[in-house]
Amino acid sequence: MDIKSAKVLITGGSSGIGYATAQMLRDRGADVAICGRKADTVEQAASELGAIGIVADVSHEDDVVRMVQRVISDLGGYNVLINNAGFGSWAPLVDTKADDFRRVWETNVFGAMLVARESARHFVKQNTGNIVNIASTAGKRGSAGGSIYASTKFAVNGLTESWRAELRKNNIRVMQVNPSEVQTNFFVSAGDARPANSSKLEGQDIASIICDMLAIHDRAMVTEATVFATNPID
Repeated sequence: MDIKSAKVLITGGSSGIGYATAQMLRDRGADVAICGRKADTVEQAASELGAIGIVADVSHEDDVVRMVQRVISDLGGYNVLINNAGFGSWAPLVDTKADDFRRVWETNVFGAMLVARESARHFVKQNTGNIVNIASTAGKRGSAGGSIYASTKFAVNGLTESWRAELRKNNIRVMQVNPSEVQTNFFVSAGDARPANSSKLEGQDIASIICDMLAIHDRAMVTEATVFATNPID
């Protein structure tokens, strides 16, 4: 697609990968809306990006329905969803709390489904659209202590494949990006602050992949892209 014709919603767009992707898409001429749960953060990011900021919790169905309708109205159309909202929690299985498990699943899986459902209803009507799900390398291989987060990203992979099978007949591309560890506030939010490391991935690395996947001609799609740091040094 021509990025200048893109009308994009990025969930979790006020920081990290979402912010970097919004910035790159805006630089390339796309119209962008971002969402997040914290009003002050969303408003500041939207102002910096020249984007539309929407306060919404993707795990709340009413918020999602309202948000997608606003995107269609405020952008004068809608053809790209970047399903990026998510967070993590880690614990050994024997110490895993049901509330933590449920909370992460409600955003990473249930929320992703709600936003994709409302977006797909619009994309099917116009017989074109793009959905990019941000998963993780953790959705390809589990790890000790990763039951909660990895299980949500394995689920996102299943959602991506199912939606692609359903929506291809409507000229809707469903794609997935699997980043390995990216230096954002993701781990800080999870209570695991890590020092900056120039050998590891940054948000713009993933943003570049997303933009390039969108930019290829609509007759083609990159179904999945996995991104590792070349030589990450701890």
